[in-house]
Amino acid sequence: MTLHLRPITGPDEIDLFNHFPYVLNKEVAGDLTAGRRHPGWLWVALDDGELVARVGLWSRPGGAAPQVLDIFDFTDARAGEALLREALDPLATKPEYTRFLSPDWRKDPGNQERFAVLERTGAKIFVERLRLHWEPGTPIAEPSGRLTFRQPRDAEELIGLMTRVLTGTLDAHGRDELTRMTAEQSAREQYRDELERYSSPHEWWRVAEHDGEAAGFVIPAHNGYNPIIAYLAVVPELRGKGLIDDILAEGTRILAAAGMPRARAATDVGNVPMARAFDRAGYVVFERQIDMVWPG
Repeated sequence: MTLHLRPITGPDEIDLFNHFPYVLNKEVAGDLTAGRRHPGWLWVALDDGELVARVGLWSRPGGAAPQVLDIFDFTDARAGEALLREALDPLATKPEYTRFLSPDWRKDPGNQERFAVLERTGAKIFVERLRLHWEPGTPIAEPSGRLTFRQPRDAEELIGLMTRVLTGTLDAHGRDELTRMTAEQSAREQYRDELERYSSPHEWWRVAEHDGEAAGFVIPAHNGYNPIIAYLAVVPELRGKGLIDDILAEGTRILAAAGMPRARAATDVGNVPMARAFDRAGYVVFERQIDMVWPG
C-alpha cells in the first residue's frame, strides 16, 4: 500500500471526494460555494490513486474553524484512522462528529466498524437523535384556543425564554452546555450563532401566550438546506399540559403557509415527550443521527 493523505485541490476534485455514496454528497459543491466547506477541510486517502478513505468538515458560512465533522467513509479501516488523525491534528479543538443513518442502522456492520475507528481516536458516542420529516397534505391540528401567538417583541425576550426553558431540559446538548456555562450564556450563544443567522424571515418566529403570559415559543426557519422547526419549547411550569401540540402545529402551519415543500426537525431519542409530540403532529422518522465527541 502506498498511502497518500491530503486535502482535495479544489472543486475539480469533488467527484473524487464524492466517490463514496452518502446523503451529504449532493451538498458538497454548494457548501464550497457558500463557504460552509473549504478544500482544506475535505481530505482524501489515496492508495495508488484509488480513494480508500475520506473526511469532510463543515461550518456555518464564514466560520474560521470547522464546527462539525460530518463525512467519514473508508474501505480500509487503517487508512480511515490514519486520515482521520491527519485531518484532526491541526485543529485546536476537535469538532463534534455527526452521522446520518437509516432507522435500522444497527443492522449494518459497516456502521459499527466506522464507530470503532472513531473510538480508537478517542471519540465517544454522545447522543442518538431522531430526524423527522413532515410533508404537505399531512393534517395540521386546528388551533385549540388555549394559546394565542405573536412575534417575539425583540431578541432579549426570546433569549429570556430560551434561558427559562433550559430548566429541566431533556436535550443532551443543552444539558452538557449547562455544565460549562449558565443558562443565559447558552441561550445567548445559540441565538447569536444559530437563530440570528437564519436568512429565512424572522417574522415566522412565534411566542405562545397562555392567559396573557408567555407559555413557550417555536422557531420555523430555513437552514440553507431545508425548512425546519429549529427550536420548539414550553416553559417549565406549563409542561405536561399538551401545549406543545398547539405550538408545534403553529410552527408547521407557518411553514406550510409559506409554501415550503416539507418540514424537517430533530430531537434526542431520550427526549420522549418531544418525540411523541412530533409523532402526534404527523412527523415521521426518516433517519437516525449519531453524534460523537472527543472528551476533553
